[in-house]
Amino acid sequence: MIYETIVTTCGADGDVHVAPFGIQWHEGGVLIMPFKPSTTLHNILQTGFAVLNLTDDVRVFAAAIARKAAFATEPIASGQGVRLKDCLAHHVLSLQQIEEDEVRPKLWMQVVESASHAPFMGFNRAQAAVIELAVLVSRLHMLPAEKITQEMQYLQIAIDKTAGPREQEAWQWLVDCVNNHLAQQSGLQQA
Repeated sequence: MIYETIVTTCGADGDVHVAPFGIQWHEGGVLIMPFKPSTTLHNILQTGFAVLNLTDDVRVFAAAIARKAAFATEPIASGQGVRLKDCLAHHVLSLQQIEEDEVRPKLWMQVVESASHAPFMGFNRAQAAVIELAVLVSRLHMLPAEKITQEMQYLQIAIDKTAGPREQEAWQWLVDCVNNHLAQQSGLQQA
């Protein structure tokens, strides 16, 4: 099973990187499979650490995909990275093993510290719709326009019925990305 999370990493220079990430839990450990090249992969290989952030604020996912301003982070007390300031929980991960791959190496991480910060209030269909659209937006270059618009129309139902202000804002950021992409594709076809 893949869980959608936010992974925060730091480069050797201290620069913070925030990325949405599908991870897998395996017997108390976490499997992360970043694409080559990626900032997340580079930072984990440099420092040996990452922080897994659990949040129900889907704006964080949308902001990372839509290249909006990053959400606030704060240092972990142990000094092993940073976490989202307003996450529900976080887990500090230490790199244990690497399985090389030309496209997506497997990084086996061990949880070395965990903390809860706020309660999980329940599932919301609009949040799930934003996550699904974020995944679609991250793959716009691979999908036909028809598939993108069909998926968006279906996901719009959950937004219309269950979204709050945070979900509506995140949705709009991603819709803007799709519209820009489709306009560029249309312009290339006309040229």
